[in-house]
Amino acid sequence: MNRDIAVDTKSFRVFVDPQGIAHLVFGPEGTMPVTDIAGHAALGTIWRALDADPKVKVILVRSEGKGFCAGGEMAMVEEMLESEAARARVMREARDLVRGMIDCGKPIVSAINGAAVGAGLAVALMADIPVAARNAKLIDGHTKLGVAAGDHAVAIWPLLCGMAKAKYYLLLCDVVSGEEAERIGLVSRAVDAEALQDEALSIAQRLASGSASALAGTKRALNGWLHAAWPAFEASLGAEFMDFGGLDAREGVAAIKEKRSPVFGGAR
Repeated sequence: MNRDIAVDTKSFRVFVDPQGIAHLVFGPEGTMPVTDIAGHAALGTIWRALDADPKVKVILVRSEGKGFCAGGEMAMVEEMLESEAARARVMREARDLVRGMIDCGKPIVSAINGAAVGAGLAVALMADIPVAARNAKLIDGHTKLGVAAGDHAVAIWPLLCGMAKAKYYLLLCDVVSGEEAERIGLVSRAVDAEALQDEALSIAQRLASGSASALAGTKRALNGWLHAAWPAFEASLGAEFMDFGGLDAREGVAAIKEKRSPVFGGAR
């Protein structure tokens, strides 16, 4: 029988199946999942809670929605434009999300369907084994919004796909398909959409049957590369949230709401 884990958000639910796989599920079904204010905060704390749960062997992040997760809802973004306190809070939560996934001793698998944006993309790619549908859309749209590419990207994209590709996609905000993401190394596997959930679950099951200490030790050692990149991550995060207080971010949000291209002219 599955065991539900209480989370203070409607953005996702968490349960542990009889094999010790913790399912973090974005939803609800049939919608494009987003993280509300409570959901963004919960993404910063859930990894430590699952890591401390002795019954959890592996974590599988997936979605029941039309896409994986579109990141923070517009109300949260607009709050950051107006409030220094909100920017400080969300910045802390973004740091906690990335640090929590790095420090979690349990392997994390993601099943990326449809669009993954913002915090959703961070969760998708910070997973130890990201699996994407070939037609998935990975979108880091920070610079198009008028803010620096903070969140997770500077910490991990250069390691995964190289500096040239990281700069190309992060500066231009081009969409990366799941198929292209596998080709350049952003994800571990790309599969047909109809096979995605079964493939990701199969990988999680294989990990759940492995040696917990061996897997944790290997993950911890490999993540030394991410710890080495932490100063670059902090620089990007600081630049992102400083930009949220500027004119370009206001123009970026207005352009999204009005469905037009932004016209930037803020300070550099």
